[in-house]
Amino acid sequence: MILTIPNLISFLRMLLVPLFVWLAVVRDDYAAAALLLGLIGGTDWIDGYLARRLRQVSEIGKVLDPLADRLAVAAAVVVGWVTGVLPWPVAALLVGREAVVTLGALVLAARGRRIAVRRMGKVATFGLYFAIPSFYMYAGTGVAFWNWVAWLLLVPSLILYYIVAGRYLGDMWRAIRPVSSPAEADSGDPG
Repeated sequence: MILTIPNLISFLRMLLVPLFVWLAVVRDDYAAAALLLGLIGGTDWIDGYLARRLRQVSEIGKVLDPLADRLAVAAAVVVGWVTGVLPWPVAALLVGREAVVTLGALVLAARGRRIAVRRMGKVATFGLYFAIPSFYMYAGTGVAFWNWVAWLLLVPSLILYYIVAGRYLGDMWRAIRPVSSPAEADSGDPG
């Protein structure tokens, strides 16, 4: 199943990413960019919910949803780094984490494997979807409230994001490492 409502929503979320970049880079309208990024992030749960509710879960949907998340977060971080909206240490931590997890996912994909999205990862991404737009809103409005919100959401979300990255790396290692003996394969030890 490729042409499903959830897949269409994921695809539309991806199509909104270039509009976000245009608003932030070309128009310097950080407040509008923040609102659009909030919309992209705020609708993240809809495609998964509808896929389960409508029984339209598909393999392509399992790729499109996290891809839409990664594209939106990556664009927001890179644009924020370049424009100075995000503090560079925050941007560097987010880019570094994404690079490592993406590289691992690509290695697994080359081997025909995929790691399932973790609920904790969705929670961390959800927090970042509101922390990062808050930095943009602060840059666009100058209202200190948004700076406070950004930091209050960012710190726990970033910590959780790294915890999940460690778990993903463990999942990836277990998925690619060879089993050394039949006894180890039967032990049920996840590594």
